[in-house]
Amino acid sequence: MPTKHVVKKYTIPAYYHIYNRASGERLLFRDDEDRAYFLNLIQKHLIENDDQSDEDPKRFEVEVIAYCLMGTHFHLLLYQEVDPLAISGFMRSLGTTYSMYYNRKYKSKGHVFQSSFRASHVGNESYLAHITRYIHLNPRQYHAWKWSSYREYVGERDTPWVHADRLVDADSEKYREFMREYSSQDLRKQKSKLSKYLAF
Repeated sequence: MPTKHVVKKYTIPAYYHIYNRASGERLLFRDDEDRAYFLNLIQKHLIENDDQSDEDPKRFEVEVIAYCLMGTHFHLLLYQEVDPLAISGFMRSLGTTYSMYYNRKYKSKGHVFQSSFRASHVGNESYLAHITRYIHLNPRQYHAWKWSSYREYVGERDTPWVHADRLVDADSEKYREFMREYSSQDLRKQKSKLSKYLAF
């Protein structure tokens, strides 16, 4: 039986919900320094950045639409338009580079991630809207959690490489209300509602 959400062939143009977690019972991000490093790695892997040194990793034609970094795992909503191999290459390089950082910092060995990253193709507009809400509602205090793109979606922060404008307009209150509609539900119920679009 094929492993769930291990995409063999990516398409363009297309959105993908990407997620992964740490191996075993450990934390993937032990402190804010780890989260900041991971976000900096994402930025360095994006082709849209102008400043690049010889030490920077290879860049990919990928857009980050939404993200959330938790303790044990992360979620990304990515978009690729030109290169069907962009997301897979981006995620492999991101995972390898972060693993090297993690093992060096914590003097550990072996796999940092539980397995290969998971990818779910987002095939319709309703699922696209709901997946951003699911991603941003991972932390209980989502409105105060600095390690997600929620603040970009409500106009509280401007990060050039987060393309919230693909999904939301200038009416930030509308997105706040969209979040409040589900904020009292736990993630299992949210997953159940999302299953009518594409279960994961």
